[in-house]
Amino acid sequence: MKKSTFRHAIAFALALTLCTMTPVSDGQAAVIRTPSADGVVTYGNGVAVIDASHTSDGYVMIRYTGGARRIKVRITKNTQYTYDLNVSGAYETFPLTEGNGVYSVAIFEQVEGTMYAQAVNQTINVTLSNDKLPFLYPNQFCNYNAMSAVVGVSDSVCAGITDPLQKVAAIYNYAINNLTYDYNKAATVQSGYLPNIDSTLATRNGICFDYASMMVAMLRLQDIPSKLVIGYTSNQYHAWVSVYTDEQGWIDNVIFFNGNDWRFMDPTFASTGKGNPSVTEHIKNSANYSAKFTY
Repeated sequence: MKKSTFRHAIAFALALTLCTMTPVSDGQAAVIRTPSADGVVTYGNGVAVIDASHTSDGYVMIRYTGGARRIKVRITKNTQYTYDLNVSGAYETFPLTEGNGVYSVAIFEQVEGTMYAQAVNQTINVTLSNDKLPFLYPNQFCNYNAMSAVVGVSDSVCAGITDPLQKVAAIYNYAINNLTYDYNKAATVQSGYLPNIDSTLATRNGICFDYASMMVAMLRLQDIPSKLVIGYTSNQYHAWVSVYTDEQGWIDNVIFFNGNDWRFMDPTFASTGKGNPSVTEHIKNSANYSAKFTY
């Protein structure tokens, strides 16, 4: 995927506003954690509000009700993350992916063109109740709820499997065997594009952002912590997946499953490569990947 094209594809989906852990109707084991703005801890003013009620769960929720046409959110700890925020007045969820410590959360209103004025700036001291929680909730990159089709697909793919590693294998194999890379979409995707997981499942194609978003959602629905990683491979902007297992901890960079061993995981290249030795060697070499952001 072209570097400039994928950069324009980085945008964020509207998050949800209920907090629950809900089993799906067919009795399978999906775990659906949905972010909530409870109003217990809030910062801001009349037009921009940061709800920090669930920082221990690894996220904040932000809404904007003012008149600016575009809003930016900047969350900084060790790395500066810049997001778009909707202007519909609904809350969106922003993950706190850099662990415990002090985060700076700032909201900016568009003044004109690329000029923005700061509306809110708040420091928030975060102590996670579990350092995996930021990677178990849906967010702008992997957006789903109890009614999403991905819930049933995740359970169907993992039916009868109890071992987490085998669940990861089943989801990984589903992605590389059922999705096709959409070269036309990659060439024409516009700024503001959001992954739509259910659409990806229906059309069975997508760009690397879609592949990674779908896999992360399916893994989190199986209560398997997973990261959607944005970075570079061969000087191209790219998205891939990192997974946590009790046996190995975080398997960083990317993971490749050769049938016996877990090394790296890049579902996009594995799907398009279809066993091509040069593609497999590229995936297996962590030096080919440089992570920039984790969600």
